[in-house]
Amino acid sequence: MTVALISHRDCRLHETGADQPERPERLSAVEDALVVSGLDLVVRHYEAPAASREQLCWVHDAAYVNDIFARAPREGLVWLAADTAMNPHTLQAALHAAGAVLLGVDLVMEGKAGVVFCNVRPPGHHAERARTSGFCIFNNVAVGAAHALRVHGLERVAIVDFDVHHGNGTEDIFRDDPRILFCSTYQEPYLHGDDAPRSIPGHIINVPLGPGSDGRVFREAVEAHWLEALARFSPQLLLISAGFDAHLMDQISHLRLRERDYAWLTEHLKQIADAHAGGRIVSVLEGGYSLPALGRSVAAHMDALLGNHFV
Repeated sequence: MTVALISHRDCRLHETGADQPERPERLSAVEDALVVSGLDLVVRHYEAPAASREQLCWVHDAAYVNDIFARAPREGLVWLAADTAMNPHTLQAALHAAGAVLLGVDLVMEGKAGVVFCNVRPPGHHAERARTSGFCIFNNVAVGAAHALRVHGLERVAIVDFDVHHGNGTEDIFRDDPRILFCSTYQEPYLHGDDAPRSIPGHIINVPLGPGSDGRVFREAVEAHWLEALARFSPQLLLISAGFDAHLMDQISHLRLRERDYAWLTEHLKQIADAHAGGRIVSVLEGGYSLPALGRSVAAHMDALLGNHFV
């Protein structure tokens, strides 16, 4: 199986301050862990293209996209929200982050890769149709899902989000689109967006986890709420918003997941993709701010995507 790793050098140039947990070193931590684990030897590297304005407007209001372009600074920082800023390189980084998922979808749909991991930043799952938050500018995974529906003619795409925070942006964009099954686990209390998440059976499946929840609680929640629904939906493509900030070592989180929990979930998601989607999976980096935990967790995730069993 060909495994693709997609990134772009501009994603490392997006910096918004030394005190920000969402920093360029995150991408290096992932790549270093893949080298140490030996997974880099079986990965084919691709450079992410830039998403176009038209592609961004599939999921974002045109006025919002135009505003982001207009506010991109030539120097210094511009704050879009209390926790989200742009430096002179952010716009290009965000365009390539979204473009990585576009390329990933093309690769799996054209049979050029079995599975894809997009090692990109800024993350995207908090970017709503017309609002940014949570370090996110454009909704990378949503752009990829829209591409799969519009360009590749798919009728059913599943998006699974296991970041410690709810994927409010992805839900906002696809809440009225039954072609998308959106599954999200997140730590309570809810942090982003205006309203607490509401599930819609067979379409939106939100599973809150209380502070202190460990791998056992997480696995029981996935088994109870996700797996049967995903199999019943029978997705033609599986997209993953892969946030690793629910890890025990991550200071942004009060959950207690470990690498083996991410591997366990990935193995189950791979089984679903193999059964219904021809094995097609595109996974996209979201959160994860403890660099050692992030690197090890992504390695475990990719190892499981390859069909290996994490020990």
